[in-house]
Amino acid sequence: MDVVIYTDGASRKNPGESASGYMIFDGKEENLLAHDALYNGIRTNNEAEYIAIISALERTGRDFGYKTSVRLYSDSELVVRQINGKYRVKEEGLRKLCKKAVELSKKFMKCEFNNVRRENPHIKEVDKSINILLDSLGK
Repeated sequence: MDVVIYTDGASRKNPGESASGYMIFDGKEENLLAHDALYNGIRTNNEAEYIAIISALERTGRDFGYKTSVRLYSDSELVVRQINGKYRVKEEGLRKLCKKAVELSKKFMKCEFNNVRRENPHIKEVDKSINILLDSLGK
């Protein structure tokens, strides 16, 4: 099975109240298989981006198994480059999150991480869902 994932994280202030979200599609992006928005408490924006990726990979493994090929898209160039090993991760908290994301990705048949612009319609939809969540919690 092939899946395509779009993730986003947001923090109101930095650090501040934060949320993460994702959308998981079939490989042709014709069918939405799963989506979620999660409240993270007080986190930085980069932490929220990592939590979105980790949560999406965990959900994919749980719901669709690890014999899955994953193409994951995030609007965070920094996080994608850190996961892909192009940038060093200097901050200890992010280093732990990056390590967890990389370890999860290795469980899949194939897993690639890509950066897309924030204007991507799926990224915009995920962003909207996490902001609705934060608004609903009065955050």
